[in-house]
Amino acid sequence: MTSVSSNVLSAQARGLGTKAELYKTVMDQLQSLIRAESDWIANLANAAALIFESLPDLNWAGFYLLKDGELVVGPFQGKVACVRIQIGKGVCGTAAETRKTVIVPDVHEFPGHIACDSASRSEIVVPLTREGELIGVLDLDSPSLARFDDEDAAGLEELAKVLVRGKRRDRRELKQDRCID
Repeated sequence: MTSVSSNVLSAQARGLGTKAELYKTVMDQLQSLIRAESDWIANLANAAALIFESLPDLNWAGFYLLKDGELVVGPFQGKVACVRIQIGKGVCGTAAETRKTVIVPDVHEFPGHIACDSASRSEIVVPLTREGELIGVLDLDSPSLARFDDEDAAGLEELAKVLVRGKRRDRRELKQDRCID
């Protein structure tokens, strides 16, 4: 069993510093990736890849987007995913319903857990909201028990805020960022 502290040590051994430093690096990279792109799905796709490749000990990272009252799989990295999740069902549906980040140290202990990948042992889900309205969730799975903690929640919530703000940008703002006349 890999503990959260050994995950941080693993990141430090790879020269990534503390967990807070790792999330700052990921944030800087995310902002750079989405700065000049107005397509939100493209930005979510790059964000999923960035998170999956940057954070240690993940086996799935991606998004479920709210469509017609249910969560529908969006851009992700990892094994094939469940396509639709009802609000209030599983970890993703619970985070969507409560509009609060949900950290699950052992998914097998979570009532109603939806097992898309049997290798997943722990999970964190961050709701994506705009002006109080749910637009989706960011979902990360790990093959290790207790992989995620409050520091992960804080870092991922900040990444989510940047992504949601990016959804609101229009082409006029992007032209200013690109310094296009």
